Amino acid sequence: MQNRSSLLTAGLISSLLLAACGTDHYTPPPEAPKIEKGTAATLALLETTDLHTNVLSYDYFKLAEDKSFGFERVATLIKNARAEFPNTLLLDNGDTIQGTALADYQAQVAPIACGTTLAMYKVMNAIGYDGGGIGNHEFNYGLPYLNQVTGNKFNIDGLPDPAKQTACAGPAFPQVLANVLSVKSKAPLFQPYTILTRELKAKTADGKEVTAPIKVGIIGFTPPTILSWDKRWLDGKVYTAGIKEQAEKYIPEMRAKGADLVVVISHGGLDNSAYSPTMENANYYVSQVAGVDAMLIGHSHQIFPNATSTVPQFNLPGVDKVNGTVNGVPTVMANFWGKHLGVIKFELAYDGKAWVIDKTKTKVEARSIQNADKTYVAVEPSVATAVAAEHQATISYVKTPIGATDFEMTSYFADVGEVGAIELVNQAQADYVAKYVKANLPAYATLPVLSVSAPFKSGFGGGNDYTDVAQGNVAINNAADLYLYPNTIYAVKVSGDNIKAWLETAAKRFNQIDPTKTTEQALISSFPGYNFDMFTTPDITYEIDVTQPVGSRIKNLMYKGAAIVGTQEFIVATNNYRASGGGSFPGLDGSKTILAAPDANRDVLIAYIKAIKTVTRAANGSDRSWKFTKVTTAGPVTFNSSAGKLSLASAAGLNNVSLLRADEGSGKNLSVYALDLSK
Repeated sequence: MQNRSSLLTAGLISSLLLAACGTDHYTPPPEAPKIEKGTAATLALLETTDLHTNVLSYDYFKLAEDKSFGFERVATLIKNARAEFPNTLLLDNGDTIQGTALADYQAQVAPIACGTTLAMYKVMNAIGYDGGGIGNHEFNYGLPYLNQVTGNKFNIDGLPDPAKQTACAGPAFPQVLANVLSVKSKAPLFQPYTILTRELKAKTADGKEVTAPIKVGIIGFTPPTILSWDKRWLDGKVYTAGIKEQAEKYIPEMRAKGADLVVVISHGGLDNSAYSPTMENANYYVSQVAGVDAMLIGHSHQIFPNATSTVPQFNLPGVDKVNGTVNGVPTVMANFWGKHLGVIKFELAYDGKAWVIDKTKTKVEARSIQNADKTYVAVEPSVATAVAAEHQATISYVKTPIGATDFEMTSYFADVGEVGAIELVNQAQADYVAKYVKANLPAYATLPVLSVSAPFKSGFGGGNDYTDVAQGNVAINNAADLYLYPNTIYAVKVSGDNIKAWLETAAKRFNQIDPTKTTEQALISSFPGYNFDMFTTPDITYEIDVTQPVGSRIKNLMYKGAAIVGTQEFIVATNNYRASGGGSFPGLDGSKTILAAPDANRDVLIAYIKAIKTVTRAANGSDRSWKFTKVTTAGPVTFNSSAGKLSLASAAGLNNVSLLRADEGSGKNLSVYALDLSK
């Protein structure tokens, strides 16, 4: 599809030049072509979302290819879709520039120059995106960096006046975001929307092939909760407006400017609880705003439509998980990391005044890079070629040795008590905070310093989605495997009651188990593994009773052998996400923060490993603070983990785990294990 407005501009300039040269014959610019009534066209919207800089099908933590994800494979699906449909618009939903060691390398280790295009945007430019939105993780590296790599000139405190800024290299496609505004200017940080003018390949009512113009408006939204998650970067510089309110404000404006179709690019999921301008997943309400023709959503790392999905957000009233509509609006969510391509196919007809969608022929689907036979589509080879230098530089960086370990640090059985990949993180965080408090916060010097962390990689993406640091040398990529996110270290002052509430929330990781049930019961719920915070120290002990309902599971909570009193005070080392409200843990809303350090948790971990030099299971990987309350069940209690790893459970001292089925059946390299809760 050609850009009709640019053709008209070129024609006007040409005419004016001829007139200036003294020609006697002035030719006016051509009028906009008339569209015959009955003209029909097919238009497919293509969505990628949550790419997280997975440019290649490569795991920088394992230094190995992983065919189950990668932009270089979804690029093949994009090419296939363009060959299939006569007209396409390719749009990205956000969470694009953060998430891998490559992203961290370009942002923090060897920051790219103003004139250099970010690797992720470079390959997106090459394949030809039409537009994109902004996700919450775009803000992880701060506003100056985001300003640079998106080629913008933000009008915010801390940056020069936009007139004095140089626009750096960035995406060659427009990016839209309507609900994040500058405190300084009171205007949206990015353009809130844009209208794409394209030429459709179409057919008239009598079958003649023609081209016909269409205007597609795109508007973007991101979770307002960025203000908590990245408070250190955003506080006092930007604020958010309600997503529903901004949609109601701008969509009529887009229509008035001639938008034939309005596409919402909203980095969020679905939630039908009472609407709030600050809610994280507001798209259920956006779908009810007049004038929305399609929604491209994301953030949740899920697939929609998906007829078999048990995810609560896709089983709400008005949500059709088979056909892909939300309150009647065609909607797609294309998983994450380039695992899927979202497709919304429209059949359009011109009624003499406007393009009309034939809603009976709309088709929504999420196309997987995995074929039916469990193989994967071929890569688009030009992608790897384009980022070869950046890829090799990242590999060299992550191979840098920092220490050694005498045991294999993994998270395969973290859900049932393995702490080998968690205790070291907790020790590093507690050491950092204790030293800081002693040097800088004498008023808190008498309070115990504790630490919590979670198994960030716990099988969500399949059997390869676990932390696994081999015995031997520990390198930077291993530290990144142990601590996945670019969070910064925070400390909160909390009470004993706060700690119990914290652990009760973390215990949502488990389903409620009925001891009398004779059939299999799945232990693990849909509550994310990265929210399963745990202590790993001899000083704290507690039990989790999974036979009890949520909120009543933490038993015998002790500190140094004595029951924790509700008013007792502690300092807990954590990260900016959790301390500022991430995960909705009771009492953790930013108000209890006593330390908001600029140092990344991962860097603190790296420094700690360098300091101790040798990591041992005895000293750094065996202190399990918690256990399940013992109960005998009539039937098996099961959980999934990577195939062939039972020996690691034994090595971690878990004598109540057994293999039930070697193949879980999903094709994701998972086995079904059983947990004996009576031991």
